[in-house]
Amino acid sequence: MQILKSENKKTSILPLFAVGTLALHLLTFLVLIFHWSILQRLNRQTTLQSLVQLIDGQAITVDPQENLARYPETVRRFVGESMTLMLTWSQKQPPTTIWEISSPLINEGAKSKLQSYFAKLNKTNQAGNITRGADHILVIQKISQPTKIADGKWKVEMRANQLIFNGSDRLGRSIPVNKQVLIQAMDDPPTILPSNPLPLQLAAYNLAETKLKIYQVCELQDKTCTENPK
Repeated sequence: MQILKSENKKTSILPLFAVGTLALHLLTFLVLIFHWSILQRLNRQTTLQSLVQLIDGQAITVDPQENLARYPETVRRFVGESMTLMLTWSQKQPPTTIWEISSPLINEGAKSKLQSYFAKLNKTNQAGNITRGADHILVIQKISQPTKIADGKWKVEMRANQLIFNGSDRLGRSIPVNKQVLIQAMDDPPTILPSNPLPLQLAAYNLAETKLKIYQVCELQDKTCTENPK
């Protein structure tokens, strides 16, 4: 009889042990959920939004971005405005002056090769019976959505025409400038403005504040557009 009572007692303890173990696991799970919610709340509190004041006087709050992250419209706007700046010349603003103003928008390692490319484009235009005093204006038809190449690097396709006017031909002529433009996010601080900046210098400074730089320009049909400018 005593042996039977001992066995019944052990049998009755097992369900209690199982229930107790399940309750302990449930309590542990609830504690983990509680801790996770606290961490999420702290993360939201420490990751503060930034106040951005727009040029029209409005103010908006934005979520913080990674240092290499850029919105697609920021990349497209940078490409359009920087290429327009670099390829718009006049008698008062010759290509050499434009290059000095816009060169901070180009990656340091690509400056010499891209300078040669823009100089070659200028000589090609002059070879087409165009005087040195002609005005050149880049008119952009289309800029594609950025294609991400790597973290902080994008490729954009640009379709544009450079309109050229001179004293003898006020109707002008058009030269297609269809290019692939490769962009890179940089940590470099914006260029320093002179005490009395020219409007173009101010425009270049505003573009430099995006901390983006051009590091490659290829022909649109070039399927092997690489890191090294051609």
